[in-house]
Amino acid sequence: MHFKTFAAAAVGLGLVTLTACGSSTDDGGGSEGSKTVTLISHDSWAVSKSVLAAFEKESGYKVRVLKDGDAGQAVNKAVLTKDNPQGDVLFGVDNTLLSRALDNGLFQPYEAQGLDQVDARYQLDAGKHRVTPVDYGDICVNYDKQYFADHKLAPPTSYDDLVKPAYKNLLVTENASTSSPGLGFLLGTAAAYGDTGWEGYWKKLKANGVKVVDGWEQAYNEEFSGSAGGKKAKADRPLVVSYASSPPAEVIYGDPKPSTAPTGVATGTCFRQIEFAGLLSNAGNSEGGKALIDFLIGKKFQEDMPLNMFVYPVLEGAAVPAEFTQYGPAAEDPETMAPAKIAADRDQWVKSWTSLVLK
Repeated sequence: MHFKTFAAAAVGLGLVTLTACGSSTDDGGGSEGSKTVTLISHDSWAVSKSVLAAFEKESGYKVRVLKDGDAGQAVNKAVLTKDNPQGDVLFGVDNTLLSRALDNGLFQPYEAQGLDQVDARYQLDAGKHRVTPVDYGDICVNYDKQYFADHKLAPPTSYDDLVKPAYKNLLVTENASTSSPGLGFLLGTAAAYGDTGWEGYWKKLKANGVKVVDGWEQAYNEEFSGSAGGKKAKADRPLVVSYASSPPAEVIYGDPKPSTAPTGVATGTCFRQIEFAGLLSNAGNSEGGKALIDFLIGKKFQEDMPLNMFVYPVLEGAAVPAEFTQYGPAAEDPETMAPAKIAADRDQWVKSWTSLVLK
């Protein structure tokens, strides 16, 4: 998930985006009693220095962060190293990948302190507590407001709109087999049109000129005309699969800062993504790992997270920045799908999608 570019641009704002590389002599999180706890995450992890320092001071643990690529790569690597893990806690496994992690026995149960303050709809492993929900976001089509104003065309609001002739050759999306938002968009269409209808929908989308690129970075910053990067590159696609929180990012990191978001969200094209953290089964420092998971759903981290990683807090009562409310409210009725359904059909859907759309 997330805004790698925006997060990187924000490093100067006092965020911590630590990277550590494992080696053959590295003992991951250390043994029980160690004062170092290791968090494995995808590349978009970011936290304010002051917030992390407060946790380290209060808990007595030093946090070491190991970034392992995108969420899919991080999960796959954790599966391969589960007998001798690189760390203690894995953050960033989402509902599209959750079954893979659970089926491979990656996590040991832990009921986090404060979990009773987290909305039950995000607790997808509630009975067993192998993972703890940390954040959520919505994968949605974004549009370039200026393009649609100039062309006196109403922006699309739904999946159905995207296959209409008026929007031919306007959409760019990510490859569902290599990209988290690309997969989320595919799952959203499967949820909307069902097992028997999603392929027919994608045939129409392909006939209507959808463009597919490998990842979010390329789609958003190089192909999408509404992004700051796209404007510089003279991009020609005014529709892109991104996140509901993209518009506030465009405002916050705009230079000069715009008075209003230059992009909007087609709210009928959203799929809800939930991210989790879990205590690895063979964690060297499980006590430190438990303290870290408690921190991730604590109010301090939950309120710090939105402007660092551009996701929403799951903790009830956690304040959301005004910029989110003003420029990128979460979708009111996003598509969702049970993890068991994703587990049963994801791989076959991706295979069918690849054959249908890329060939």
